[in-house]
Amino acid sequence: MPESVKNAKMHILLSEEELQTRIAELAVEISRDYEGLDPLFVCILKGSMPFFVDLSRKVSIPHRHDYLAVQSYEGTRSTGVVKFVADLSSSIEGQHVILVEDIVDTGLTMSYLLESLGARGPASLKVATLLDKPSRREKPVEITYRGFEIPDQFVIGYGLDYEQYFRSLPYVAVLEQVPEL
Repeated sequence: MPESVKNAKMHILLSEEELQTRIAELAVEISRDYEGLDPLFVCILKGSMPFFVDLSRKVSIPHRHDYLAVQSYEGTRSTGVVKFVADLSSSIEGQHVILVEDIVDTGLTMSYLLESLGARGPASLKVATLLDKPSRREKPVEITYRGFEIPDQFVIGYGLDYEQYFRSLPYVAVLEQVPEL
């Protein structure tokens, strides 16, 4: 690990306890809303994995998992171009799908996913995001399950990264100064 990463300056925005409390609340909402519907949770890799796992464990109804990976960031900036890195393993036609995302900021990635996956004929397609940064929104996105609304700051931890570092932090922190790599 580069020395600049080891010495990165950050402060905690959302504690582990705050995250787990809110995730439990979202799980209750989803369990109520999808009772008897056998939903498919789709994890948007890589950043949403911790949120996806914790949410899935707390949801009290039967549900299934699938995964997809998209790329739209380089360093701290959105490229504005979304590309599939890994697609779903099966059809979502006729299924109730919940996209589980770590953060929605510009809305470009989520808008693209909703359009692309919506064309595949799901019975329903909803978004659950841990973090929402509406101040950066360029494309409108309907978010059904929102963990936290946060200010326009670069955040790391709990799956969120800077150049693949910091994902394993058990909390969400603001990276005060971007380390030189």
